[in-house]
Amino acid sequence: MELDLATDNGQPRPETTRDDSPFAIRGLTVSYGDKPALFSVDATFPAAAMSAIIGPNGAGKSTLLKAALGIVKPVSGRVTMLGQPLKRALDRVAYVPQRASVDWDFPARVIDVVLMGLSRELGLLRRVRPHHLDKAMTCLARVGMDGFADRQIGQLSGGQQQRVFLARALAQQAEVYLLDEPFAGVDAATEKAIIGVLKSLRDDGKTVVAVHHDLATVTEYFDHVFLINQTRIAEGPTVETFTAANLQATYRGRLALQQIDRLAG
Repeated sequence: MELDLATDNGQPRPETTRDDSPFAIRGLTVSYGDKPALFSVDATFPAAAMSAIIGPNGAGKSTLLKAALGIVKPVSGRVTMLGQPLKRALDRVAYVPQRASVDWDFPARVIDVVLMGLSRELGLLRRVRPHHLDKAMTCLARVGMDGFADRQIGQLSGGQQQRVFLARALAQQAEVYLLDEPFAGVDAATEKAIIGVLKSLRDDGKTVVAVHHDLATVTEYFDHVFLINQTRIAEGPTVETFTAANLQATYRGRLALQQIDRLAG
């Protein structure tokens, strides 16, 4: 899905030339049938930072991640991960989907789910050795779920399931972590545990990008924000970009002015 992203006058857009970032999107357009979901979106997510993708329902937040990963086929655009085309860097990218999109009735134990994150090491024969189990248990311990290794995944609460999927992502030992609403429908203890793990990944130099819906926690959780409503509205450091003007442009009147001022103030 390569294309020329020059502007009408033949000059490249200055803000879209930094494709050496860990996760860069250029000119991404996605349609579901006749319905446009994203239009010519550019985004640059910085290294060693936690970035939030923010926008109203139907703004294309989840579609942005899915199209960037090739789960949804875009009409046009270009995605680079770690300065390379996606296919060359895919094994260095971990993805945590929305919990609602997972079939939790699938008969798998917690430890089996985490071992999926070690598929590169396990190879085609899927031969699990003691050191693989040790790695999986370490990842479960990191999210506070090591006591549930033999539990069926469908028997867990929503927050516990989300922790297990984060443990699977940790097992991949990726450089870029993409999460689709990781805090949706989880309890306060799980949210605290997840944000702690994500911040530790950031502190280790990893790139973390999450679709996020709770505007009240943006300034506390994230270093960088990307505001979207089918196309890019604004992006940059949270302290500079999470402003009343940008929120108003993003939500187009769906948030009360008093609420916007309180969130951005």
